[in-house]
Amino acid sequence: MVKIIASDMDGTLLNSVQQISVENKEAILKAQAQGVEFVVATGRSYQEAIYVLREAGLKCPIICVNGAEVRSKEGDILSATPITKHKAREVAEKLRELDIYFEVYTNKGAFTVDPDKAISTLVDIIISANPEADRDEVAYAAGARLREGLVQIIEDYEILFADENIQIYKLFTFSFNSDKLAAASNTLMDFEGLAISTSGHENLEITANQAQKGIALESFAKSRGIDISETMAIGDNYNDVSMFERAGRSVAMGNANYEIKALCDVITDTNNEHGVAKAILEVL
Repeated sequence: MVKIIASDMDGTLLNSVQQISVENKEAILKAQAQGVEFVVATGRSYQEAIYVLREAGLKCPIICVNGAEVRSKEGDILSATPITKHKAREVAEKLRELDIYFEVYTNKGAFTVDPDKAISTLVDIIISANPEADRDEVAYAAGARLREGLVQIIEDYEILFADENIQIYKLFTFSFNSDKLAAASNTLMDFEGLAISTSGHENLEITANQAQKGIALESFAKSRGIDISETMAIGDNYNDVSMFERAGRSVAMGNANYEIKALCDVITDTNNEHGVAKAILEVL
């Protein structure tokens, strides 16, 4: 029996206009009403994740920043797994050398030194996950990152690295130059204590080694007295693999690529066809 359902957000729970459909919402509420814990597991910061959940009128625990932070449904931090400041500086230096745009995710939200790139990056991520989406609609939705302060503008990332009150959760890189990304990935693989994953062809997500969705889900389940075999994980990309490997039931979205689908027990509909709702209703 499934006691916890964990779902990714982008390309999974969210449709191409970055919203949770009525069908998905109703299935989640039905699961919660039956005593099944629904958890979001996302690469997003807490601020970016909660923004979408509030719009939909949903409350649930959130595994944020690929597992670097776990929050209760009330928003309290249950656990945090940051990158050391020394390591974050080294990674940032290497990314600058390679001339790759990156954002820094922290316990105080996400930061960018280039606001234009912050929006165009998200637009490109959404379009790559949803090729049929209207670019202008997506651009307006993505603009909420800055309009709502979900991504904050900072002059220099060193300000974050030097602040004792700030924990560094993730460095998120983005480039359409696949050679640059491959060079970054190969270089960073040699850095000890890091996990390198991706949520799209054009990005890399760099977290501490223990900051992975699957590890966070297992720990969350354990804290509830639930075995990981009693969980279901739904996702569409490589940063979901650690959940697929651990969960009792793994579900790939219909819009996931062949490699991701091959890893999973079940394939559901696409994110624009309410695949999450279908997967939830199948197990209730």
